[in-house]
Amino acid sequence: MIIAGVGGQGILSIAAALGSAALDNDLHMKQAETHGMSQRGGDVQSFMRISDKPIYSDLIPKGGADIILSVEPMEALRYLPYLKQGGYVVANSTPFINIPDYPNEEDLMNKIKALPNFVLIDADKVAEEAVGSKRAFNFVMLGAASPFIDVPFEYLEEGIKKIFGRKGQEIVDMNIKALHAGRKFAEENK
Repeated sequence: MIIAGVGGQGILSIAAALGSAALDNDLHMKQAETHGMSQRGGDVQSFMRISDKPIYSDLIPKGGADIILSVEPMEALRYLPYLKQGGYVVANSTPFINIPDYPNEEDLMNKIKALPNFVLIDADKVAEEAVGSKRAFNFVMLGAASPFIDVPFEYLEEGIKKIFGRKGQEIVDMNIKALHAGRKFAEENK
């Protein structure tokens, strides 16, 4: 899968929780990420491969991604060449407008809606409704992608507990609640 967005949107937290979930449950995982521009509002992406068999490369070839999970709609379109036929795009409908020539939002949404397999979710709104804070929108996104990730859902919960446990139970509970809210949305809207 490819996890994409803009610096500061929690892409690396999603990858860390998902990677922890895989490794702690005897799955193989390889990950490559780009985050050098994150402090400048640049794009951030993580290529992640998870399997019950050994993995020999962390990179995903064009046409090889099962899922593109994008916390920003324009970034979902940037990585479409990597999506395999029959793959899913799970994208946040809330744009992060940080450039003067950001594409027309309606055009972006129409391009995503024209895909054969997609979930388009207002993760900011779902997070606000579920946990009272938009800050957990990245785990709403992971939850929305979870029906298409071949990792048991309870492993994702455990990954969140491990990654955020040191920050306290309140943060863990908020992120798990956001994860559940995203999954519920995807199950009702895929």
